[in-house]
Amino acid sequence: MMHSPIHRRRFLQGAGATAAALTVPLSRVMAQAADELPSIAIPPAISTEERVRRLARARQLMQAAGIGAVLVESGPSLDYYTGIQWWRSERLTAVVIPATGDPIVVTPFFEQPSIAAILKVPAEIRTWNEDEEPLKLVADFLKQRGAAAAPIGFEETDRFWIMDRLKRQLPGAAIVSANPVVRAQRMIKTPAELALLQAANDITAASLRYAGERTREGMSAADIDALIAAAHKKLGGAYDGGLVLIGEASAYPHGSKIPHIVKRGEVILLDCGCSVHGYQSDISRTYVIGDAPADVRKVFDQVRQGQQIAMTAAKVGAPAGSVDDAVRHAYESWGYGPGYKLPGTPHRTGHGIGMEGHEPVNLVHGEMTPLAVGMCFSDEPGIYMPGKFGVRIEDCWHLTEAGPRFFSQPPSSIDKPFG
Repeated sequence: MMHSPIHRRRFLQGAGATAAALTVPLSRVMAQAADELPSIAIPPAISTEERVRRLARARQLMQAAGIGAVLVESGPSLDYYTGIQWWRSERLTAVVIPATGDPIVVTPFFEQPSIAAILKVPAEIRTWNEDEEPLKLVADFLKQRGAAAAPIGFEETDRFWIMDRLKRQLPGAAIVSANPVVRAQRMIKTPAELALLQAANDITAASLRYAGERTREGMSAADIDALIAAAHKKLGGAYDGGLVLIGEASAYPHGSKIPHIVKRGEVILLDCGCSVHGYQSDISRTYVIGDAPADVRKVFDQVRQGQQIAMTAAKVGAPAGSVDDAVRHAYESWGYGPGYKLPGTPHRTGHGIGMEGHEPVNLVHGEMTPLAVGMCFSDEPGIYMPGKFGVRIEDCWHLTEAGPRFFSQPPSSIDKPFG
């Protein structure tokens, strides 16, 4: 997320930043955050030992798939294996993991001290100067390890120019997807990863409650987001902005550029997350100041049922898409859709989550990946009424041998929207 010049959520909420008179001065409410919020324990970051185990497992998976090496450029997967948190630019910083032996990290010469300071695993750092081709370093290493003749796996988000320039160095190279290695590993979370995800969800749930209980008539989206941000900061979560959708804006899953302010009886939809040592949360809550209208109350209860239908369908070995199918079948029986049409649910029931807020695989029709213990997803079968309002309740969960388990507790009713 830190790489993005424009964050989608922040961009869409920006129109709500018009000034509004507050019942309680916002500065006073924010100042109270430190005194009123309980402390939440933060687990340790992923250890070097766990990253070393990840590399060992990657080598096993490469050997099983007949892949000679995997190249991973800057991004969450680079962090996953090496601890290097680095941005993407026109200058290559990447790890090359061979099927046998330790990896190398390729980076510009002038970045070497910074990379060395954050590298968490045994790996040689090979540098290139501005007038040199970094992919030659990669090609030379593959030749040295005898991996140049085998297929080379590319992490699925690696950019095209890296592959193109590597092929110039190794004209006969076969480039294949590294999904059997990288995606296969990242989809299954370890206990240490689950602990970080739990902490991130605990922080976000508390932050949403803090903001929701202090929402007043006349507030703008920016006012409410400032409350959420203050709570995240106090509790130790890294926060980069969320969705605050007020009134009709809630009818559109990612909001509207039209400014809205809080009014009694109108829907307010919050959707945000934070990061704890690189692991993400994603929670949505829908609420109303004053009495909820009957139609809002009805849709809220239906979305609550949709969440539970998804959890019932989430069984070890079931295709991921079957969770979405189960929810959509119920919604259609209630008169929504059909399929992804409105009024109804135009988006998938959920997405994978871990080091990224959205990562493979998705709970969407047609996704055949079997659900497995350790996988983590959101559960957010919102219902949207164009021109009126929308309701989204979102909680994330992980799959255990005994079935799915929520990281955060869904609300019991719109009268208790934060639990």
